[in-house]
Amino acid sequence: MSAAGRAEVEKVGRLLGLDTAAVGFLAGLPGEDVRAFRERAAAVLFDGAPEMLDRIAAATRLVPAGVAAAISQKALGPRLAAAVAGRLEAGRAADIIEKLPVSFTAESCAHLDPRKIAAIVDRLDEGLVVRIAVVLAANGDHLTMGRFVGHLRDHVLGRTLEQVGDADVLKAGFYVDQPERLPRILELMGDERLGSVVRTASAAGLWEEALAVAAMVGGEQRLRIAQLTARLDGAALDSLVRVTHDQGLWETLLPLVALLGAQDRLAVARLDSLRDPQVLAGVVRAVVATGLWGEFLPLVGVLPGEARKVVADAAAALGDTELDALVREVGKQDLWELVLPLVELMDEAGKQRVFDLPAFQDQPAP
Repeated sequence: MSAAGRAEVEKVGRLLGLDTAAVGFLAGLPGEDVRAFRERAAAVLFDGAPEMLDRIAAATRLVPAGVAAAISQKALGPRLAAAVAGRLEAGRAADIIEKLPVSFTAESCAHLDPRKIAAIVDRLDEGLVVRIAVVLAANGDHLTMGRFVGHLRDHVLGRTLEQVGDADVLKAGFYVDQPERLPRILELMGDERLGSVVRTASAAGLWEEALAVAAMVGGEQRLRIAQLTARLDGAALDSLVRVTHDQGLWETLLPLVALLGAQDRLAVARLDSLRDPQVLAGVVRAVVATGLWGEFLPLVGVLPGEARKVVADAAAALGDTELDALVREVGKQDLWELVLPLVELMDEAGKQRVFDLPAFQDQPAP
């Protein structure tokens, strides 16, 4: 399961009030399908709310915001108060929220109709929004942070980033509901802060979260992540490779490696973890499955000779169907200049298998 897929499954579990294991059957679906299911489930759950909530919401309109806040805190509790807030006009909900203790509001946020978040947040005092975010981080409720962060204005984001830790940034980014806002969030972090976040990914074992964030951005911000990561020490990079191998995240990591300049790529190629035959064989299988030969082969070209031989042997050991798909993809991307040196490293039987493939025979003569 991809990192994005895991995040979506956990969000469904939270929405339905179920343990993640209870919705684990969703793990086999594409992440975008799980997200669509979650959004439809939210609509059914919140639109089908009992009439009692409408009656409570109507009653709160008749009393001052401070009185409504006291009722919410003492009689309703966080979950029911959030349900009522979702039935109110955004401005009225914001007026009541500003009278509540921040800790109560933070707990209620987890139960708010996600479709109402943007309108309510837009009407709240900015300092209050920052304080709520800090409490959510302190409570470890990064999933709820991820629901809200995409709705924050730039200056609120900036203030929030100053007050939450690097691990909180990674975890909230992993769960973000508006990934289109991530590039701006990363832009608001200078290289010093982003570098600190990358180092924390290594030190705190949060590589999966970091890779998920990298996968959701592109262009300049993805390049920044790639470059800052490549400049970590060998032990940190080896830990990244091990996590990628263990969790099957090559589809996310290889596009980052492909962005590196020659010097950074060479530093990656010299890692001890990329001399491990099991790791290299796993990369080959992942590349065959994803067609990421254009991202992988430049790295192979600068691997030590013994590692290149392992890659060549792993490719030669692929099944006929996989090997044929490999050759077809290489031909499609015109990568023969990079792949033929690998073929030369195969034993005679491996070379012959490649030369006998229909996909190889179909290649036009140079």
